[in-house]
Order: sequence, then C-alpha cells, then structure tokens
Amino acid sequence: MTTTCAGCHPEMARSYSQTGMGGAFFRPAPSNTIENYPSSIENQRSGQYYHPVSNTYYEMRQRAGKYYQRRWQIGFDGKEINAEELSIDYVIGSGNHARSYLHRTSRGSLIELPLGWYAENGGTWGMNPGFDSRHPATRRLLPYECVFCHNGLPAVPKANEAIGAEPVFTGELPQGIDCARCHGAGERHMNLATRGAPREQIRAGIVNPARLSPQRRMDVCLQCHLETTSTAFPALVRRFDRGPFSFRPGEALTAFVLSFDHAPGTGHDEKFEIVGSAAYRLRKSRCFLESGDRLTCETCHDPHRIPRGQEAIRYYASVCRQCHATAALKPSHPAGANCAGCHMPKRRTEDVVHVAMTDHLIQRRPPENPLAPLTERHPAESEEYRGEVVSYDGQASPLYLALAQVVMKNNLATGVVQLDRLLAQKPQTSPEWYLQLGQAWLDAGDARKAQSTYRQALRLSPKSLRAMEGLAQSLRTAGDTARGMEVLRQATQMAPERASVWFQLGSLMPAADPSRIEMLRKAIAIDPDVPGAYTALAAVQAAAGQRPLTLESLREALRIDPYDAAAWDLAGRAKAESGQMPESLFDFEKAIYYRPDFAPYQYEYGAALLSTGQIDRAQDAAAAALKADPAFAEAYVLRGRTHFAKRQTAEAAADYREALRLRPDFTRVQLDLASTLASAGDMEQAVQVLREAAKSADPEVARLAAAALERLGRK
Repeated sequence: MTTTCAGCHPEMARSYSQTGMGGAFFRPAPSNTIENYPSSIENQRSGQYYHPVSNTYYEMRQRAGKYYQRRWQIGFDGKEINAEELSIDYVIGSGNHARSYLHRTSRGSLIELPLGWYAENGGTWGMNPGFDSRHPATRRLLPYECVFCHNGLPAVPKANEAIGAEPVFTGELPQGIDCARCHGAGERHMNLATRGAPREQIRAGIVNPARLSPQRRMDVCLQCHLETTSTAFPALVRRFDRGPFSFRPGEALTAFVLSFDHAPGTGHDEKFEIVGSAAYRLRKSRCFLESGDRLTCETCHDPHRIPRGQEAIRYYASVCRQCHATAALKPSHPAGANCAGCHMPKRRTEDVVHVAMTDHLIQRRPPENPLAPLTERHPAESEEYRGEVVSYDGQASPLYLALAQVVMKNNLATGVVQLDRLLAQKPQTSPEWYLQLGQAWLDAGDARKAQSTYRQALRLSPKSLRAMEGLAQSLRTAGDTARGMEVLRQATQMAPERASVWFQLGSLMPAADPSRIEMLRKAIAIDPDVPGAYTALAAVQAAAGQRPLTLESLREALRIDPYDAAAWDLAGRAKAESGQMPESLFDFEKAIYYRPDFAPYQYEYGAALLSTGQIDRAQDAAAAALKADPAFAEAYVLRGRTHFAKRQTAEAAADYREALRLRPDFTRVQLDLASTLASAGDMEQAVQVLREAAKSADPEVARLAAAALERLGRK
C-alpha cells in the first residue's frame, strides 16, 4: 500500500522509507545490503564465524544474486560434518541496530537463522538472541507476533490463525511496515480522492492518528512498541476471537490483545529490554504520569521522518524545552544542549546484549556506565520466573488473568485451579479455552483431568486436531497407549497431511510393530523438519539391528539439529556395537556436552570408556551420572564395575547392592554381585545370590546363574 500512497504523498513516502519502520522487513538485494559479505566478520578466516559455545562454524554467502547462511561442524576425522546451507529469503530488522535472516520453508513458515548482524562497532556478526548457547535452535519458527511488528499485513491460512497454531504464510509477504498499519485500509480514501470528493470527506475516509483521542493515538504505537518483557512470560495474550493480524488503528488495543507483567517487587521492576521497552519505560516516567495524556509518542516522534545526528539532538532538545524552558538556565544544571543524552541515555539492552537503545524512562540522573558489556542470559527452565502474573493495565478479565498464570507455566499450580474453576462456573463456547486448560493440566502432571478437558474441547470442535493430539498425549502420559493410538489413527484419517500426527502415532507404537517405521517415514516425507523424527526413526532401526540404516538416519538427524544429544548418544552406541570405539567415544562426548545433566548419557559414555580399559575416566563418568540422578541404578553398576576392575571388591559389592535396592528387578546385577563376592572369597554369599538370580524372570540371567551354580557343584 505504501507505493500506492506515494502517488499523492511522494515526499512523505520517501522520508518514511528511510525510517526503521519502513525498512523493517525485506528481501535481500544489493540495494539494501549494508553488511559486508563476508569480510566484515572480524578475526575469522575466509569469512567464517566460529561459535565456540556450540562448537559450530557459520558463513554468509552470496551466489548468483542470492544470499545464504551455511552452518557446519568438525567431525572425528577433522572433516566437515552436519553441514547445512539455507537460503536467506527475507531480512528482518532495518540495520539501525541489528538484522536477522529468515529462511522460508516449503510449508510457508519462516525459520530464523542463528547468525545475525549488529550495527555496533561499525558492523559485526554474532549469534541472534537466544542462540548464543550450547544448543542454538536450527528450526526456530518465526511467530506471527514477530512479523506483526516488523511488517505489513500478510496473508495466513484461516486454519492457522488460532493461538498455538503453526505460523504459516501464503503468497508473497509485504516488505516493511506499510501505511495501513497506522492509517488503516486506504481503499475508501483513494476512491474518494479519485472521484474528487470534498476535502473533508477524503480526510474522513482514512484514519489519521493525529485526530484520535490521546489513548487511541497511543494504541497505534503501542501495538508494536509495548511488550512488558521478552522472557518466558505471557507479556501479550491475544484474545481468542481475534486473528493474528486483525488489529486496526482507531480501535482500543485491549480489544485485540491483553498485556501482563511480573508482579511488583519480584525483581523485575527496572527491566530494560529491546522488545517493547520504549513505551513500557516511558509510561513509568514522571513526565508521562503528570502530563495528563498530553505526552504521547508523537510529542517527540514524527513516524514519517527520523532526524539523525546533530539535527536529532537539536530537535529533541526543543521538544523538552516545551515543558522545561528554564531548566537548562539554572546555575546547577550542567552546560549542554543534549537533553536526551543525559535524561534518556542509550543503554545496552538486557535481552539483546549487542544492542544499545534509548532508554525512554525520563530520569533526573542517568545510570552509571549504561553501555557496559553484558553477558547473554540463558536461564534454565527452573530459573525462569515462577510467580504471580498481573494485568499490566487492569483490563484483563478474571478468565484471561487465570489463563495468563498457566499459558507459560509461570504460576501454574495456582492458575490451573483458578482457570478450571472459572470455566466450570461459566462454560465457554470457544474450544481454545479447553485446549489451554488441557495443556495446563498436563503441565501440572494431572493427565486424567487433561483427558476430560480435551474431550470437552472435542465436543465443541469435533474436528480439532490440536484437541485430538492433546488427548492422545494425555492418554499416553496416563499409560493408556492403546487408546492414544486409536485417537491418533482417527486424526490421520482426518488430516493425512499433518506430519506431527504421524510422528506421534509412530512414537506410540510398540517397538516390535513393523508399521512403526512406516509412520515415522510418513511424518518425515510430509515435513522433514519435524523435531526428533529422524532420531526416533534411528532408534527403531537400531532396535531392529539395522545398523547402516540407523547411521544414515542419524546423519540426517544431526544435519538438521547438530545439538541433538539423543542422536549423538545413539550414534555412539551404534558405533560401539560395530567396534568403532574411538569414533564412539567422540559421539558420546558430544552427547554429554549438549546434555551434561542427563544420567543415561553419562552412563553410556562411562560404559564405553570401561570397555576400552579407561577405568578412571569411566569412574568419573559414573560419578557424573550419579550427580545428575542419585537414584540411577545403572550408574551404581558402572561404578561397581570400575571398583571391581581395580580389585576394590568391597566397594564394588556395595555399589551392586545399592543398584539392586533401587531396582529389585535388575537381576542381571546379581551376576556381577556374585562374581565380586566370589572374588573376595565369600563363596556362601555368592552362592546365595546366584540362587536368587536363578529364579529371575529374565531367562538369560536364570540360565547363567544355574550354569554357575552347576560349576560350583551347588545346583
């Protein structure tokens, strides 16, 4: 629409195109490239960027007028592994502060690529927010909310408008925030102008924010510039009866989306983040609170034109002097004309640590060292905010307020009871409420209540695939896999094109069912990017003894996600079985690097070390497994075997007994214990343990125990 508007408003359209909003989303081309491909990557050979935390290399590439981001790692033999190159189909971010790169999938979704570009220090490459970790996401789908604030109004399938649905776009996406985002649809305005209607009719045919009330005028800006936090928190909850791009300027923003915040006094009152902080911080300012609605975003900002450099300093100072004409004349006031530089300084944002932005909290004295370097935060789930969620502006109903407690598990235990009670008191006709409550009960560990809630959603919407998948998950959690499979089979008949349904069905099937592989292959054929599908397929193939196919599936799994610890562990086991011990240890080390706190991976690694005679390292792995899970019986067995290898029979016997205490059905350990006791000269105890082992339900254990007793003449 911006191009159409330029016919009558050429100068305004030209200046607006040079603003951050006008260039917030676009297809890459030489005309809009400010990055230097690839020589601006500092201290790297051949334009490569190395991310040591994930042990991954990246490279930006241009080829035949197209742009790509490539990722790879170095394998056991020093050669490239897990290489993947994805096209850059769109760029999000004007470059005033940063740019991220998007790949569009065959399904029409957008994937945010890990490597981004930052404007500071003349332009540098670095990991995007949330990617600077051991496990950078390789298939992070860009949600509708991100596109909402960086673009015009794209087309999306009706079936994908619901909250929680896969974000899919149809057709070509708009490029940049267009005129309609602030002025609404312009067809009537243009028709009136074309017909030569009176000037007042033409002006009335479109929304002019300057003629709106102060609150509605602010809402036009707040639709993108207000988000209380970017952390794992329901800062914004869209109303269930609204589509993702249905807000129109002139209406109340709370009719479209509700805002929530951390409870006061919980350590989050002074947060300064890149997303939405401008309005959030401004509205905390004394200037704003005492202005009586006179201070709005447009008081300082002309959205069609952004002054820069010295012009900006002079312009913003003149705005300040409208209310503070005599402040700079006081003897106690420092000399200088840069009001914003002192009272609204640039600060490094807490969530995007490579970016410095203007702090819109107008404060009497600036903070100390606002541009000091920050370390990116990666809190574990247990470290995320777990407390009350409050309505930011008091506009949320009790039902939406209860929903906000559970939707991201911030106040789950209290919120799920509240939401359940409110829905019982006043049942809703939208199935979305019951989909959200069902997930909340699952998150709270009550699979049976989740089942009844998902069934209520199905009564309201019998063809809801999300309800069927949720019901199947709750049945599986409750141990009723047969009924879960029945629900998923119905779902595959209703939506044979939905990859996640085939994947869940394949995952639920018994390991010995030959059609399990078929289900997983169907999921992969529909969507090769289904998380974990190739790893699940490899596990089934490994159980069937199909080692070449197992390794082939794992190569594909690790190409898609090189940080999949389960895939690395399975590869280590497959190679150990074929005698490739150095390669096996390499893979096990990857598994425990990407998931160090998972006891089974430490155990598998330790067992492989022990098989190669590395007893001390195997003992360290057993200790790490027990630290991760003190009740993991296999780790005691491993440690017992390392003690036995060192002839420390008393310690070995103690470990084996602890393993049996934790898992009385772990009868194979009785053979280890008997052997240890015999080595220590305690034959009577050894015979007693063997007699118990001979009663084992495991026929192999019973056979070995009976054979040992026969050799000892103690049948």
